[in-house]
Amino acid sequence: MKTRSRIQALPPWTLAVAAMLAVQLSNAFSVSVVGQVGAGGTAWLRMSFGVVFLWLVARPNFRAIRKQDVPALIALGIVTGYMTALFLEAVDRIPLGTAVSIEFLGPLTVAGIMSKNRRALVWPVIAIIGVVLLTEPWQGEIDGVGVLFALGAGTCWALYNLLTQHVGDRFSGISGLSLTIPVAALATMPLGLPQTIHGDFTWWVLPVAAGIALITPVIAFGLEMLALRRMTHSAFGTLLSIEPAFGILMGILVLSQTPTWFQVIGIILVISAGAGAQRGGRRQVSELEPIDVSMEAK
Repeated sequence: MKTRSRIQALPPWTLAVAAMLAVQLSNAFSVSVVGQVGAGGTAWLRMSFGVVFLWLVARPNFRAIRKQDVPALIALGIVTGYMTALFLEAVDRIPLGTAVSIEFLGPLTVAGIMSKNRRALVWPVIAIIGVVLLTEPWQGEIDGVGVLFALGAGTCWALYNLLTQHVGDRFSGISGLSLTIPVAALATMPLGLPQTIHGDFTWWVLPVAAGIALITPVIAFGLEMLALRRMTHSAFGTLLSIEPAFGILMGILVLSQTPTWFQVIGIILVISAGAGAQRGGRRQVSELEPIDVSMEAK
């Protein structure tokens, strides 16, 4: 309880930043697993181990779920699973920082659309210019399939942010995750299980995938849900502007992916667009729905 109180006492932006770092670290570490069992297999293993870790800590009180909660929980689970799978497919083809920047177009566009100021829609356009610089199509080496996978992941990311805030308002702590991550594991199983079985599976894949799952989805998504309960969509979307920079950083430190000067300019444009897309603030307590779902400790 003390640990939970200390976490809740932290400014919500610190939770969001920690979550973003964790997500990009896990994505960088996932590249080696993708090489063995494919992107779908890696996503499925991450979600499956995530279920194990979450249910070891606590189990959800299924009896407290209302009928109207079910569609959002199922939708968030499916979106979570395929956001991960599509992004890993992209990272298998294009650099991590580039993939994050393209994926970022999803939540950035949502931030612009949800803004009361229609001029905010100019920021996604600036971000697209940045993405063009990142992909350097004039070099003739752009992987179109990788870009499409990143765009698909971005669509899932935008939906994920909206659904996470909705589910996070209803369920306290990690109870939402303990319900949605099993759905994510089931949703990605038809894609991931065959890849795992027919891939180049070796013994080290399981412990590495388990370690990655502890970072994301367990820790990272839990922090995101806590942050989104205390922030507006606009404020969270603005903070997300630095995530492409984290992707570049992890690409350099973990994967030895050094960006060109054009790509550096591109990432600056994407970050600037994200920061300017919308300015918001902390969500008011009155905005939150009553929370009546608790976790049963094992």
